[in-house]
Amino acid sequence: MTARRPILLATMALCLAACGSRGVTLEDVAKDTSIVTGSVRKTEAPKDATELSDAATIRNVVSALDLEAGAPDALAWANAETGSRGALRQISEHSDGGARCRRFEATRESFDGIALYQGESCLASGGMWAMTAFDKL
Repeated sequence: MTARRPILLATMALCLAACGSRGVTLEDVAKDTSIVTGSVRKTEAPKDATELSDAATIRNVVSALDLEAGAPDALAWANAETGSRGALRQISEHSDGGARCRRFEATRESFDGIALYQGESCLASGGMWAMTAFDKL
């Protein structure tokens, strides 16, 4: 037992010495200057193909309306290509820099749920209507 005692004491001394040492910290590790980051401009997430197709369908319905007869309270729309459907409300016409535009609010029921959108479609050169805004609320 006496032969083991010095070994036991040496082992305990090493363990205690290790507890007292600082070890490796983040300050000891060299900084990696090869990584460069920058600010990223916040942009809206890109719309998927289904949403773009639905926006085109809504644009076509809004542009085909005869608002001289009065705007309907609600107007149903459906896109057979995507299976989405919804209703258009608060359709109004205004002039934006000489271009005729129509603002609207639309509901969109699709496979990913129900959402509310606010949009605007304007008559572009050549007599074609273009969706200038289609924002999810």
